Amino acid sequence: MKLLTRRSALRRLAAVPALALTSGFPLIARAADYTLKYGNNLPVTHPLNIRAQEAAERILKESNGRVDIKIFPNNQLGGDTDMLAQVRSGGIDFFTPSALVIATLVPVAAINAVGFAFKDYHQVWSAMDGALGAHVRAAIAQRRLYAFEKMWDNGFRQTTSSKAPVNTAADMEGLKIRVPVSSLPISMFKGLGAAPASLQFSEVYSSLQTKVVDAQENPLPIIQVAKLYEVQKYCSLTNHIWDGYWFIANGRMWEGLPEDLKTVVARGINEAGLAQREDIKQLNASVQSDLEGKGLLFNQPSADSFREQLRSAGFYKEWQGRFGNEAWTLLEQAVGKLA
Repeated sequence: MKLLTRRSALRRLAAVPALALTSGFPLIARAADYTLKYGNNLPVTHPLNIRAQEAAERILKESNGRVDIKIFPNNQLGGDTDMLAQVRSGGIDFFTPSALVIATLVPVAAINAVGFAFKDYHQVWSAMDGALGAHVRAAIAQRRLYAFEKMWDNGFRQTTSSKAPVNTAADMEGLKIRVPVSSLPISMFKGLGAAPASLQFSEVYSSLQTKVVDAQENPLPIIQVAKLYEVQKYCSLTNHIWDGYWFIANGRMWEGLPEDLKTVVARGINEAGLAQREDIKQLNASVQSDLEGKGLLFNQPSADSFREQLRSAGFYKEWQGRFGNEAWTLLEQAVGKLA
C-alpha cells in the first residue's frame, strides 16, 4: 500500500475543484471568529452552568460557528474578586457575579439585596426586568462592562438557627448569626437587633458546630450542599434578601462584536437566563422536601415585623441615602413603601 504523504495530500487537495469544498467534501471545521471565555464560581452541575452550556451550544449553531463560548466553572479562573478584575481587563469575556459581588464596583447593584424588600418573585422580576434593572445596567455600563438584560437567579436567603425558630423580629434580638463579609447584610441584622459576625463561608459549618455563632443565612441549596442541617435545627423562610447573578461582558469585546452576532449572543444568554430561573424555582421546592426529611424544622414568618423594626432602626433611610433617591424610587415602585 502506498503511504499518503503530507506533500501528496496537498497536491490532491489542490486538484479538487473549489465547488467541491462547499458541497459536502469532508474538511475540518474552521475555527470560530470569536472564541470567548466565560468564568463563574459554581459547580458544573448547577442550573446556571447547565443553562449556560445550552446557551453556548445554541450560540455556536446560530452564529454558524463564528462565536464559540468556552465555560470555566467552579472558580477555575480564580475567585469572584479575581474574575471581576479579569472581565474588566479583558482577561475573560464573560462573568456572572452576584449583585453583592459587583456592588464592590457598582454600589447601586446591591439594591436588590435591601432587607425584606421583595415579598415574592413577581416583585423581583417586575423590578429587575423593568426600570430598576435598567437603572443598574446603566450604572454597570459606566464601568465599561455590558450587563445582559435578564438577571439569573440565586434565590432568596433563609435563616437557620440551633436554639429556636425565627418567627418575628423580636426573635432576632441578640442572635449570634454568621453573615457574608458585606456591609448591607451586616447593617440589616444590626438593625434587627442581632449580633452579626462576618465569616468566610468555609468557616460556617465549624462555627455553628462549636457555637461561635448560633445561626446563619443562605439560600436553601447552599444549606443542603454544605450539610448545615447537621448543625442546625430550625429553618425560618424569612426571604430576607433576594440575590441574583448579572451576566456581564467585557465592554471592549462587546462593542467589537458585529451587530448580527450581538443579537445572537444576547438572545441565547437572555433566554437561557429565563430557563434558569424556572430551574431554581423547582430546585428550591425539592430541596426543602429533602431538608425536611433530614430533620430540619421549617416555619414561614411574615415580613411585617421585620420591616417595621428596620424602619424604626433607620435602616431604610440610611440605604436610601446610599443608593440615591432615583434608584430608591424605582425600587419602591415595584415593592411598595419601605422608608
